[in-house]
Amino acid sequence: MSKTYLYSEIAENLAEQIRNGSLQEGDKLPSVRMLCAEYEVSMNTAKRVFLELEAQSLIYSKPQSGYFVSSLSYKDLPLPEESNPILLANQCAPNDILQKVYANIGREDILLLSYTVAYGDMLPIAQLKKEIVQATRALPTGGVQYERVEGNVNLRRMVAMRSLSWGAHLKEDDIITTNGGMNAVSLCLIALSKPGDTVAIESPCYPGILQLALGLGLKVFELPTNPNTGVKVEALREVASKIDICILISNYNTPVGSCMPDENKKEIVELLAKHDIPLIEDDVYGDLCFSGHRPNCCKTYDTTGNVLWCSSISKTLAPGFRVGWVAPGKYKDKVLKKKLVHSISSSALEQEAVANFMKSGKYDKHLRQLRKRLYQNYQNYANVVKQSFPKNIKICQPQGGLSLWIEFGEEIDTIALYDAAIKRGISIAPGRMFTLQDQYNNSMRLCFGLSWSSNLESKLKQIGILAKQLEKLNS
Repeated sequence: MSKTYLYSEIAENLAEQIRNGSLQEGDKLPSVRMLCAEYEVSMNTAKRVFLELEAQSLIYSKPQSGYFVSSLSYKDLPLPEESNPILLANQCAPNDILQKVYANIGREDILLLSYTVAYGDMLPIAQLKKEIVQATRALPTGGVQYERVEGNVNLRRMVAMRSLSWGAHLKEDDIITTNGGMNAVSLCLIALSKPGDTVAIESPCYPGILQLALGLGLKVFELPTNPNTGVKVEALREVASKIDICILISNYNTPVGSCMPDENKKEIVELLAKHDIPLIEDDVYGDLCFSGHRPNCCKTYDTTGNVLWCSSISKTLAPGFRVGWVAPGKYKDKVLKKKLVHSISSSALEQEAVANFMKSGKYDKHLRQLRKRLYQNYQNYANVVKQSFPKNIKICQPQGGLSLWIEFGEEIDTIALYDAAIKRGISIAPGRMFTLQDQYNNSMRLCFGLSWSSNLESKLKQIGILAKQLEKLNS
């Protein structure tokens, strides 16, 4: 690794020891001089290590005493149990609450904790504006003509190159660009399904996938999901003979933030390939790991072309650009035909701008900064939840992504909590949105993709106050 980033590698090593409990609250860290000697680095590099850990709220300094491990008291909060949906959903879509929540998209007078995107200065807006101008100049027609159906060749080449970091060996010809990640999933599902087919998903699940499946006339199996490790492999194995398609968010699932272990990913890929069941993998959060390397995907273990890997920059860089892609494996021709029918091509300007942003190295630099800020935000949210929410709550502990899933006691209906919060200019995502069954009524999802501020902290505390009022009212 370059000397320029050696401090980051050392900081990550110490951060991992704090997260896994090897270094515990109150433990004293090595001094700057000891760190210099152990890692053979300069004083400046050692100091940057401690600045990095302080920025993540993992350590604090005492004058004349050194650096100590911070309190992570929110980790004492219990995790939600594994979900336990009935096998076949009753397909009772929560239309009213969906319409309420999504009607707020784009409003600036409401604190939008209900949508999992990064906002405001979490994104490199000024740099992206320059990239759009440069793309206009670089493209032969200024970006006003249709792209090829497959999409911008520069973007496809960059996506293919980046796949090497998570163990895939994609080529530009393996990839089709789309109008965002959800468009990629939609094209895959339209290409592979017919009304009456059955699709298996995690539960709870992203509402867009649920609504898409319903709109296509599909039956939905909601499968038990562990808040840390994702969908239960045995549950999927039990229904393999009854399903036609599987859709999974393998890395930092929304809403619970689970990340499937590599061995689970490999086992699922092999299981579905054996039954010739296509796996649509939604990987829009994979780049948002809090620590270490980006996790592998199910596509990493795909040797038969059975995995359709979908992703985008909507969660990491520019939601409004609507730039996504899919590597459809052996289903490429089917997906390409559906793209031609439904959209002809994707936006030339935004694709070229994103490709250049990736090629320049700015994207990776942005990701490093974004990951740190998201992790710090997650800690800040979790600390407020610990201090200000009702005592009998459970929260997930994601290792990446944008979602914090909170489970209250049975006394609190989060649709009622939404109604109370929206009157105070706060939008949350009630748990009922994430299922087609009568469950998760006492849960909610919060997005921590907003810049931390005293106002945000105050609004989170208001949610806690409202939740306590509902708890008291219904006790």
